[in-house]
Amino acid sequence: MRRLARVALLCLGCGLCSLLYGFSQLGRSLEQEPGGGGQQRQAQDPAAPGARAAGGSAGRGAMGAGRIRGFPAISTKEMPHLTHPQHLMRLCESMCYSRCKDLSVSFWNSYWMLPSDVCGMNCFWEAAFRYNYMKTHPSEKMHLAVVACGERLEETVTMLRSAIIFSIKPLQFHIFAEDQLHKSFKDILDDFPYEGKVNYTLYPITFPTESAAEWKKLFKPCASQRLFLPLILKNVDSLLYVDTDILFLRPVDDIWSFLGKFNSTQIAAMAPEHEEPRIGWYNRFARHPYYGVTGINSGVMLMNMTRIRRKYFKNDMTAVRLQWGEILMPLLKKYKLNITWGDQDLLNIMFFHNPESLYVFPCQWNYRPDHCIYGSNCKEAEEEGIFILHGNRGVYHDDKQPTFRAVYEAIKNYSFGDDMVRSLLQPLELELQKTMHTYCGRIYKVFIKQLAKSIRDFYARRSRGR
Repeated sequence: MRRLARVALLCLGCGLCSLLYGFSQLGRSLEQEPGGGGQQRQAQDPAAPGARAAGGSAGRGAMGAGRIRGFPAISTKEMPHLTHPQHLMRLCESMCYSRCKDLSVSFWNSYWMLPSDVCGMNCFWEAAFRYNYMKTHPSEKMHLAVVACGERLEETVTMLRSAIIFSIKPLQFHIFAEDQLHKSFKDILDDFPYEGKVNYTLYPITFPTESAAEWKKLFKPCASQRLFLPLILKNVDSLLYVDTDILFLRPVDDIWSFLGKFNSTQIAAMAPEHEEPRIGWYNRFARHPYYGVTGINSGVMLMNMTRIRRKYFKNDMTAVRLQWGEILMPLLKKYKLNITWGDQDLLNIMFFHNPESLYVFPCQWNYRPDHCIYGSNCKEAEEEGIFILHGNRGVYHDDKQPTFRAVYEAIKNYSFGDDMVRSLLQPLELELQKTMHTYCGRIYKVFIKQLAKSIRDFYARRSRGR
């Protein structure tokens, strides 16, 4: 019996060693795949061209994710009950949220994108004790970026105010602005009653040195800056970019949650340019490839920037797939005589060739005048209200679309801390009723349906002490 017990123990030890060896070999093979080795960077990345930034109430953002080393990958031969990578992804996302270093890990990141010192061999040991990490620790902050040039100061500040009013989780603003606007931004933002909820960083407008002139004159001044955000903000994992003429009518948290709905191939989310092809611009006039039936609008763009930086994009310029930083300039050179809307057109071309990489969200998340000036054509907004208002074509500042202007003026004039029903909702509804002579005014209730719900939810959370 003793001899049999020793043989059994020896076999068990050999089996365990073989299993661990298999784990290490598979983990090593993950390291050797192209695109690995991401590193942490501080908030001011010296590698970014012309990098310098000024921050207010400075806080740490989510760190860029790199490929892990030594992750104990499970062989399908050795453990047949875990035969799909999604099982391991969920395992690490749900159980390895704990951190070996002071590093925020986005729960929607795949396990192979996590930094080497965050979810390695300790993952399985920590999992037994830290499975409830996400329940007991505060969520990471949401990152929102905007680019402001010229006379866009007031419009940008109003957008930021709308983001602050209803949002639940902390916000980190990344504001790219011309140098002469920095002091004005700082003076205004420092006067906001943040209460620890909002941090911001100001950045200069920055383009690659060798092609700065080309990018600056594309479409509008500074408009193409958004294309370089994944390359400049290397320490940010995920980001919501919005134009200055955006207004949030519900918490930023809700659009941020789309990141968790991305499948393994999706790197960004945008809304269609049009719902109705008969009035679409791209399908009638574009002289270049575009995404889907009517193209996409980049005024609200949610990005998993870790995935963007790692992806190799299919294109029509070479048989070789190119990374984000490699594809931008060749794309501009090929299509610059055929594009009208600048960087938005370039994004349409990219996602035409890589449609599997885009998550498309409904029109109420990017509601523009085109959705009502020819008659209502955003069914989701009719049913649930407008979630994000996009006042392109300068409609906040003229009388052509008074419905849009009324919402803008209401949020601009609202004072933090005032009763939202008496100081925001009721005055706005009275103004909207005066616009019923316009097509958009005839459906003015879609402009306040979600806003009224957001206000109710805000006071409900406050009554619960949240």
